[in-house]
Amino acid sequence: MRTPTILLIGILLASSFSGAAQSGDTSKLKPFYYEVNPYVDDNERCFNCHGEPKYTLKDEAMGRIITEFMCPDRIQDRDAFYSGVHKAFACLDCHSYEFEVFPHSVEARLEEQLICMDCHGYDESFAQYHFEEIEVEFSESIHHGEEFTCWKCHDPHSYKAFMRNSDDLREAILYDNNMCLSCHADFDRFMLLTDREEINVVESHSWLPNQLAHFRAVRCIECHAEISDSILIAHKILPKTEAVQNCAECHSRDSRLMQTLYKFQIKEERKVGFANGIIINDAYVIGANQNVLLNRLSVIIFVLVLLVILFHTYLRIRKSKNN
Repeated sequence: MRTPTILLIGILLASSFSGAAQSGDTSKLKPFYYEVNPYVDDNERCFNCHGEPKYTLKDEAMGRIITEFMCPDRIQDRDAFYSGVHKAFACLDCHSYEFEVFPHSVEARLEEQLICMDCHGYDESFAQYHFEEIEVEFSESIHHGEEFTCWKCHDPHSYKAFMRNSDDLREAILYDNNMCLSCHADFDRFMLLTDREEINVVESHSWLPNQLAHFRAVRCIECHAEISDSILIAHKILPKTEAVQNCAECHSRDSRLMQTLYKFQIKEERKVGFANGIIINDAYVIGANQNVLLNRLSVIIFVLVLLVILFHTYLRIRKSKNN
């Protein structure tokens, strides 16, 4: 079907049908929504359909009402939206006013989406987040492509800056890893962006000892992204052939984790002689958790044992000569 035909059908539908949201159930509007957003009531014009599993179409001319399922990918959770980074926004801050017409026209559905840099780029109020550097990193990432935008990982309706704000590091790790797994463990979504064959995440990491412990304690980007000095979350995702597979990168005193996962953790390091003590606040990384005092003590014990052996050898040699 040609594009003009699609547009014509869209116009006819818009003129023949009117959209009816589910009955305005104000019990779904929680008090904290109004505390963070002055446009809650306006947003309900969208959430009445996009926040529900179904919506209705009314044919004014024929007097018919049809109930349809909302596409799961188009359902937005109110709690998630009003808890996310864009919680203070009105829907029409980002979406065109053409979406006020229902059913939505094809032109509206195919409108070019805003991206992070459209609002956050080159703005002093956001300078601390280094969006310009993130854009450069992303442009060099394996993910960079015409159809791959910020929103493929960061859903603008629900994204939370977990790593920057969470007190629970494990929760932040789970949140970040789920961004990766939403495509790499869901082939239906993966197919929207590539023609590659399905990837089995577990099998592709079969070389990794104790997979479950690693998946719980570190983010995918610890091994799959280039370390950045100034950006909290690295955005230059590397090809799989360049992913870190050397255990010593993390399991050493100069642990890679100190430059990635724990870089901006605001926690007091455990003193008591531990190097990289911050790591043992949440996990024990073999080789990275070293106690300076114990290291010195082990060297002293080793030297003493060696001296005892040498002295014992000397006595044996002397005794044999006397005999």
